[in-house]
Amino acid sequence: MIETLDNLLTLSTETEVVEFKEAKFRYDKDKLGQYFSALSNEANLKGIETGYVVFGVKNDKSIVGTEINDEHLNEYKNEMAQHTSPRLSFGSTTRIEKDGKQVIILKIPAAPRGQPVSWKGHCYGRDGESLGALHDNERDSIKAQNVTFDWSAQVLPEASIDDLSKEAIGFGRQQYIEKNRKIEAEILKWDDITFLNKAKITIQGRITRTAILLLGKPESDHFINPAQAKISWILKDKDNLEKDYEHFGCPFILAVDAVRMKIRNLKYRYIQDGSLFPDEVDQFDPYIIREALNNCIAHQDYEYNGKINVVEREDGILLFSNMGHFIPESVEQVIRADAPESRYRNPFLANAMVNLNMIDTTGSGIKRIFTIQKNKYFPLPDYDITNNNVRVTITGKVLDINYARKLVSMPALTLNEIMLMDKVVKYQPIDDKDVTLLKSKGLIEGRKPNFHISMSVAKVTNEKDIYIKNRGFKDDHYKKMILEYIDKYGSATKRDIDHLILDILPDILDDNKKANKVRNLIYSLSKKEHLIDNQGTVRFPKWTRALTK
Repeated sequence: MIETLDNLLTLSTETEVVEFKEAKFRYDKDKLGQYFSALSNEANLKGIETGYVVFGVKNDKSIVGTEINDEHLNEYKNEMAQHTSPRLSFGSTTRIEKDGKQVIILKIPAAPRGQPVSWKGHCYGRDGESLGALHDNERDSIKAQNVTFDWSAQVLPEASIDDLSKEAIGFGRQQYIEKNRKIEAEILKWDDITFLNKAKITIQGRITRTAILLLGKPESDHFINPAQAKISWILKDKDNLEKDYEHFGCPFILAVDAVRMKIRNLKYRYIQDGSLFPDEVDQFDPYIIREALNNCIAHQDYEYNGKINVVEREDGILLFSNMGHFIPESVEQVIRADAPESRYRNPFLANAMVNLNMIDTTGSGIKRIFTIQKNKYFPLPDYDITNNNVRVTITGKVLDINYARKLVSMPALTLNEIMLMDKVVKYQPIDDKDVTLLKSKGLIEGRKPNFHISMSVAKVTNEKDIYIKNRGFKDDHYKKMILEYIDKYGSATKRDIDHLILDILPDILDDNKKANKVRNLIYSLSKKEHLIDNQGTVRFPKWTRALTK
């Protein structure tokens, strides 16, 4: 590192991957995070492993030294790991004595392939010495890197067919026959190597990472180390406390059904409603379990060295999660397109899973999950695609049978519109273009971000009371209530007005927004309309009628 410092000091100026900071005592964490993001992204774009931030050196390369201690450095490390996405921290922090003064070199790892690094949700870059937002073309360049490299297709020279499970190969062959019934007799004559080559699980008889994941013996997972071939099933009670768990490894083609069997798929009994509903249904459709889990396997970013999780809650909820960002723009885009994705994170693995009848290429899997839930009047799946994770929540029960039944019965609504309405009811954000769509059809009202169902939907679904609670009343109604209270009792404190108004403000507003609403009403009555005066103090107001009404 002494040699590294000497080389850095010979640079004529700072570069896209080198930053000198005087930082005699401390350095701003937020600014350091921005430089971390920028240098990490620039290192990736330049094809080098590391960028550098050097504390104790000025821009003119003069050494001033730094008194930043190990406690401060630990704070910086934790801060970087907390607010970068994907989560990264310094490759190393090294103290060097130079000219009798302390200098600290912070190594910034290059952004992972296909993953631009953001700091608090924003990606930064460098133009020479200048710090700024990462250009769109540079962001796209990093994201496109996964297209040219396929982790799942890499050959493992030390592995052989003896490292694969005979049972898994046999099951895989049967699945392959299901996809290719016309040549069943021929498939049955193939030896194992021929079958694996034909199914594109191996490459010219050589074992791939895909072969180990899908068909490998449990003890063969060391071939893909440090990546993990692990699915964890966790059972939690209604208070989110862990009650049971089990881990499943290679071969994944058999693990999927093993995980499914662990899930306590209870029967859900509907309220009788003539002949429209069956007496009972499975809480979780078997197709949904297999599809969600196989999607986790196909789209997991194995270079993060994480595992796939399936969390089952006793209150009728399943949560599937895998590492890696969601490649399509959004779930809504997948539903609208109703077509195969143009690119995959693990194309070799995905293709092998198609050949083994684990997933399909029609792009309809996610849409079918939504449709199954809709037809059962269960809540639609929730997709959380933040922080380089994909988390899918499936609810195995009816939350509001009347609302669900009547909303689905509105013939003019498409599945995409039902999905968006589902997000509005759950108070989840929707894109501006989706707001425009729903408003143009008269389905929602309100202002961003506080949207709620419209009166037309409320009438159809018998949700008129919910509509009023979300929309609230016009300001004049609340002002009239405040004035009538003061007229009756002579005065009103802040506590009095809060008790009078807060409970009837729109449910869609949180506590802070409700408090702001009350403040705005009082401000309007006193400062704009001059109808009330404060006879108390700023801290303890006591509102009375103004002398001139």
